[in-house]
Amino acid sequence: MKPDSRSDEQLLAAAATDPAALGPLYERYAKLVRGLALAALGSRDEAEDLTQEVFVSLCGPTAYDAARGSVGAFLMAMTRSRAVDRLRRRCRAARLLKAWHDATPRAPAPVTPFENVASRRTIERVRAQLARLPDAQRRVLELAYFDGLSQREIASDLDAPLGTVKSLSRRALSKLGRGLCE
Repeated sequence: MKPDSRSDEQLLAAAATDPAALGPLYERYAKLVRGLALAALGSRDEAEDLTQEVFVSLCGPTAYDAARGSVGAFLMAMTRSRAVDRLRRRCRAARLLKAWHDATPRAPAPVTPFENVASRRTIERVRAQLARLPDAQRRVLELAYFDGLSQREIASDLDAPLGTVKSLSRRALSKLGRGLCE
C-alpha cells in the first residue's frame, strides 16, 4: 500500500468528514499515542482504549490550531489530558469503593463449634467469679461494663465519692483477674 502523501494537517482536516483519512494518521502516530497512554495509565488495555478514543475523536471538528504546534503535539496533549481524566475517575472510584467498604457492616467471623464451647465456658467462669465478689465491687463492675457508665456516673448513681468508686473498681478487677487465672 502506497503511503499517503498528504500532510498531517490535511489528513486531520479530511478526517473530520472522511473517516478513511484517519488510517494514515493512525499509522503515523498510533505508537506515540499508545506509548504515552501506557506510560500514564500503566495498563495495556486502558492504553489501547485511550488510543482508540483519541483517534475516533478526530472524526469530527477538533480544536487543533496549527499556530500552536504540530499534529503530533496536538495528539500528545489530547492523550495526556484524557489519561489524566481517566486517572482522576479511577481515584474517585477507588475513594467511593473505600467509603462504601468502610460503611458496610462486617459479617461476624464464622464461629466454629470449638469457639462456641470455649466462649460459653469463659462466660460461665466470668459469671462465677463476679458472683464471688463483694456486692459493692460487683455492682461497680456491672454498672461500668454492662451499663457502660463512667466512674463519675457510677459515683453519682451510687451516691458515693469518686475515689471510693475507683478503689472498688480496682479491687474488683484485681480479684476478678486473679480468680480467672486460677
